[in-house]
Amino acid sequence: MPHRSLLLAAAVPAVLVPQEAPAQPQGEAGLYSDARVEGSILEPEPILIRDDAELAGRLSVPEGFTVEVFARDLKNPRMLAVSEAGRLYATRRDVGDVILIEDTTGDGKADGVRTVASRPGMHGIAFDGDAVFLATVNDVYRAEVRKDGSFGELTRIIDDLPDGGQHPNRTLAIGPDGMLYISAGSTCNACAETSPESATLLRARPDGSSRTIFASGLRNTIGFGWQPRTGALWGMDHGIDWLGDEAQIEELNRIEQGKMYGWPYVYGMGEPNPQDNPPAGIPLEQWAAMSTNPVRGTTPHGAPMQLAFYSGTMFPDDYRGDAFVAMRGSWNRRPPAGYEVLRIDFDAAGEPASIEPFLTGFLTGREGGGYGFLGRLAGVAVAPDGALFVGDDTNGVIYRVSHSGGTVAAAAGAPPPDTAPAPAPAPAPAPIAIETVSASGEARIAVSASFGAEEAIPARHSAEAEDVSPPLGWAEAPQGAQSFVLIVDDPDADMPRPFTHWIAYDIPAGVTALREGLPTDPQLTDPDGLKQGANSRGSTGWTGPHPPKGDPAHAYHFQVFALDVPTLGIDPGAPRDKVLSAMEGHVLAEGEIVGRFERD
Repeated sequence: MPHRSLLLAAAVPAVLVPQEAPAQPQGEAGLYSDARVEGSILEPEPILIRDDAELAGRLSVPEGFTVEVFARDLKNPRMLAVSEAGRLYATRRDVGDVILIEDTTGDGKADGVRTVASRPGMHGIAFDGDAVFLATVNDVYRAEVRKDGSFGELTRIIDDLPDGGQHPNRTLAIGPDGMLYISAGSTCNACAETSPESATLLRARPDGSSRTIFASGLRNTIGFGWQPRTGALWGMDHGIDWLGDEAQIEELNRIEQGKMYGWPYVYGMGEPNPQDNPPAGIPLEQWAAMSTNPVRGTTPHGAPMQLAFYSGTMFPDDYRGDAFVAMRGSWNRRPPAGYEVLRIDFDAAGEPASIEPFLTGFLTGREGGGYGFLGRLAGVAVAPDGALFVGDDTNGVIYRVSHSGGTVAAAAGAPPPDTAPAPAPAPAPAPIAIETVSASGEARIAVSASFGAEEAIPARHSAEAEDVSPPLGWAEAPQGAQSFVLIVDDPDADMPRPFTHWIAYDIPAGVTALREGLPTDPQLTDPDGLKQGANSRGSTGWTGPHPPKGDPAHAYHFQVFALDVPTLGIDPGAPRDKVLSAMEGHVLAEGEIVGRFERD
């Protein structure tokens, strides 16, 4: 990938060079950029106040609300979660464990803390009935929640999440569809990732199987959840550092399956990142058009962490269905931003009407100048009585925010007052591509591969081994053919069916063979102009066979189509249905070879 010319100021701290559009670096961003970006390093110092009343008194909440210290001296509480039984838990990444924080007297103060699970790098936590799911950098565990609140033996259900790099903090949640959602942040500030699962939201079955990429181009979406009225999935994404004090906004995204959200090549509301270029052959303008912009943004560098939708009844009625986001606070901005809890106000239609401060006062000045903080906020969770728990992962405090005019919420484990629509039923199995589109003539294309018809596909092409695409060849184009399309389907998979392992289109008519191990970029330069669509894993290019262990051998249909048009006229990375729709009425001839693969 070509690297742009980027002029960086040698001295920090500094301020962004003034310009007409303050959200953009100065200069032009393009294939050969000339941009000057100046940023700040400003890290406020921690301030520890031992007296609970004095500490809470320094903080501000809207009228009618009260903030109190619920627990302290917890070292590093990160993600918070409340179980079906109403117990509060916190993961501690630096300690490497999960703690249960108990208030046995009901006085609004914790009086017991005990460790219930332990693994290095423990971070994500989510409950589903009497089961708990926990995430470290590379692993996801499942355990039984016992009646006393302790956890049973941890069973590892995923062991190969992508390495963490700059963003190793995995979070997870159980969606309305009963599936397990896992956020995997980028390994870097802005770069071309080597794993397609980095900078994504992943989805898997609760047993860890059938993992796919739900959405991509998300730099680091730690906080996400489903709006109770609509069932829509929303997440707060961290913006790119080093674009200046006033860029990049922290993004509020409506996260939808199969969509791409721009990182690392475009940021904010479609602004080009002057440091990096998209894969060869894809202009920045096209990448921006292929990306989904955020719905709203907040102050750059505020660092959004956990997000929780409010489902209690203690707070006033207009808070129900709103979201709270812990903003940990900036290091790359002057003046600092974050160090607060934000409220995302969702209107009656379930759309975000505004983002406004809710719990503030953590950022403060210091005697003699500079900035200090009373806390860096990481976790938020709704208590069974409708109060809001807020965790500070630096001074080791958990706060409880309550409201004086509310009513006690329903008993723990009862459904929330706003109930999202029931998930849509799984789509019915679809036929493979060659049964979906029909050729206008009777000509057949003879297809060859590194395996014979109905023979085993060599293991090197599987997802567990090298995961490289197999070499393919086919007969010369029939008269009038101007391009080819390749689609590889597995009709024996159970989610989705068929599972599509490879889509390639706009293959020039003069190309009748593809070498082994093609890159997985959305567009290639050799063969020049070849575009690759989204496979069922959620990435582009080839993804190898990976049937469930114990299944009989699956059949993989390598289908080649000759078309009477030079291009399909669709962007790189297109989904299967869009490719099939664009092919309709243009297929002159078709052919396939079927290989088989079974896991040991």
